[in-house]
Amino acid sequence: MLEHYFDCPHCWESQLKMIDPSVGFQEFIEDCEVCCNPIQFQIGVSYNEVSEFSAEPIGQ
Repeated sequence: MLEHYFDCPHCWESQLKMIDPSVGFQEFIEDCEVCCNPIQFQIGVSYNEVSEFSAEPIGQ
């Protein structure tokens, strides 16, 4: 697993996301662990490193 820190686009709290390096491109929605608002993640992994990372807010 790869570790990647990011700031929640809703509450701006720094958080850790664990990323499976065996999947080259991942797109999913998860709730923030702090404020519980939904975040859409788009993550690219290349050569066992995070090459792309996007954490966008989803309006409610």
